[in-house]
Amino acid sequence: MLFNMTTKYIAHSLTETQKIAGHFVSTLNTISSGATVVGLYGDLGAGKTSFTQGVAQALGIQENVVSPTFVIEKIYELGAEGQPFSHLIHIDAYRIETSSELLHLGWNEIISNPTNLILIEWPERVADIMPPHIKIQFTHMQDEGREIEIMV
Repeated sequence: MLFNMTTKYIAHSLTETQKIAGHFVSTLNTISSGATVVGLYGDLGAGKTSFTQGVAQALGIQENVVSPTFVIEKIYELGAEGQPFSHLIHIDAYRIETSSELLHLGWNEIISNPTNLILIEWPERVADIMPPHIKIQFTHMQDEGREIEIMV
């Protein structure tokens, strides 16, 4: 179930960003109506992929997580016992020109599976097919840090 609350964090390093991501993922549970979808909003270099790396690390993913800018979608299988999610799906919509491109990758199927956790960078590029989702806004700060605002 999604609640209407906003939490803001300040991160001054990759380690802090990933720690915030780990805390965030520890608060998530599956929802019965479909996948848990998280939209990652912010400019280039604002921390979206770093945050995703922190989520992946918290979920026990051992492989190197990089932005799927050119492949669009990367699916990680989660096998930890007691884990509410079966897959972490990392999508980068930056190069998508129309939502139909995401539909061809099985979008409707992956958002209907309640054991999927989907993190999508540049969700505004496919806003017309985004389901209700958690929004995370990444904003560069003047002191080289970043503000991470989580809207649930």
